[in-house]
Amino acid sequence: MAHGNPASAVAEERDKSRKLGSLAALWPYMAPYKALIVAATLALIATATVSLTLPMAVRRVIDNFNAQDGALLDRYFLAALGFAGLLAIGTAARYALVTRLGERVVADIRKAVFDRVIGLSPVFYERIMTGEVLSRITTDTTLILSVIGSSVSIALRNMLIFVGGLALMLLTSAKLTALVLLLVPIVIVPILTLGRRLRKLSRENQDWIAASSGNAAEALQAVQTVQSFTHEAISRGAFAEVTEKSFDAARRRVWVRALMTAIVIFLVFTGIVGVLWMGAWDVRAGNMSPGALVQFVIYSVMVAGAVAALSEIFGELQRAAGATERLVELLHTEDAITDPARPATLPAPVRGEIGFEHVQFSYPSRPDVSALADLDLTIRPGETVALVGPSGAGKTTIVQLIQRFYDPDAGRVTLDGVALDTLSRDAFRKHIALVPQDPVIFAASARENIRFGRPDATDAEIEEAAKAAAAHGFVSALPEGYDTYLGERGVMLSGGQKQRIAIARAILRDAPVLLLDEATSALDAESERAVQAAVDRLAEGRTTIIVAHRLATVKKADRIIVMDQGRVVAQGSHDALVAEDGLYARLARLQFTDGIAAE
Repeated sequence: MAHGNPASAVAEERDKSRKLGSLAALWPYMAPYKALIVAATLALIATATVSLTLPMAVRRVIDNFNAQDGALLDRYFLAALGFAGLLAIGTAARYALVTRLGERVVADIRKAVFDRVIGLSPVFYERIMTGEVLSRITTDTTLILSVIGSSVSIALRNMLIFVGGLALMLLTSAKLTALVLLLVPIVIVPILTLGRRLRKLSRENQDWIAASSGNAAEALQAVQTVQSFTHEAISRGAFAEVTEKSFDAARRRVWVRALMTAIVIFLVFTGIVGVLWMGAWDVRAGNMSPGALVQFVIYSVMVAGAVAALSEIFGELQRAAGATERLVELLHTEDAITDPARPATLPAPVRGEIGFEHVQFSYPSRPDVSALADLDLTIRPGETVALVGPSGAGKTTIVQLIQRFYDPDAGRVTLDGVALDTLSRDAFRKHIALVPQDPVIFAASARENIRFGRPDATDAEIEEAAKAAAAHGFVSALPEGYDTYLGERGVMLSGGQKQRIAIARAILRDAPVLLLDEATSALDAESERAVQAAVDRLAEGRTTIIVAHRLATVKKADRIIVMDQGRVVAQGSHDALVAEDGLYARLARLQFTDGIAAE
């Protein structure tokens, strides 16, 4: 399992972090909901305005305690109650609108990220763990939700209160306000200094969380293998190590943020106490009314509270900026395999002729090892070709290049004479049916698993495909027949049953090109005979490419292509190749213990 240091792997990236500017990347997802943003902003301005008006009412009440007319006092108290009601309604409206906006935007981002990563070629997944991608879609979007759904609106409200409160403090007492403003630079310095450190720690924390998710996903997907090899303790240790590193980064982030909050609050309130002390002397000297001082005190507390809240929210925004960067990276990932701007079209109907013209190819993760070396190969329409050879000969690589999961380093792969890299991937892949060596069973019913081959297929067509793949018998015997849930990765099925579901899926697809990658490897002798008969029927009139180690499954092929070290070393019929006494004959002798005489 990969347990590299994700924190150091992205250190250079983190250094390029664009601070809070990264959050600007969220705007394209917010722009469609301008009406919601405007309504939320109006509610926010209204609540901030009401909050700023309340201290004026308090001043009037205090300065009119000894007024002759008691009705005036009643009116001020009623006005204060009215303001409180407005504040309650406005705050509720702001919360509802902003939270809805956050949920909507995050849902859109999740969909956009998934839409992007589901179409990325295998080249991308050689560099990143699936669990890490899932962490970005879940953990990082949750952080963004907390920002759009609350932090941004709280930050804006506090900024309005800070600016409005400061202006009203100035109107109340210019002298005391000037003293307060002297405090601002003292408060700003720790926010900026510690904020930079906070951003780095936030990004590091998120990277370790993603690594932890990737580690857990890898171990859980292979839980039977882990348990078979009594590897639980080592897997627990590896997961604990990565999780502890995530905790350590979080702990440092928490301490930095706590330190920043403590410094800011202490400086702000110390300054305010000093300013109030001077204000109290102004009241004693008769330069200020008690109501004006109370008004100034309330505005001071509001402004101080706003600064403290902003310093806390600044930390939240830093974390969200890091999360946004990571999601934007996924959205802007350059894929090695892309569709052309103006794709060519395949001649109709598709005949299924496949050509390899001087193809050179090495896997991106192993650039020094040649998987295919100057391969020239033409497979005629309707021909059944078997690819045989030792492991690592390049058989499965051919199947992957036919589906354009990778592009050749040199040469070209064609379908009906048209190069695959000039076509859109959807356009030619819909003419290909695949039965992989390790069949994929989805966490759905047997019916839906077969229907995966052709989403518009009827139930009758699904059952016909299952019968042709010798799967109808065991599927019907399941507790709920075709509607039985097969469990994640088909845990309820045997290897052979999974293979027959995969073959039924390929039969249902009814494509002119059929790729069978070790399609019968997991079958017992009886099932293999039934499936072989199904494959024979399926192969009629189709271009069929069979990758096989078991030579018994390829004897009926029109042509057998023998591969070794990425090259074609021999081709012909089974009997002709055995007579040549080359690599194929040697492989045959290894498998058929009676030797050539048995043939």
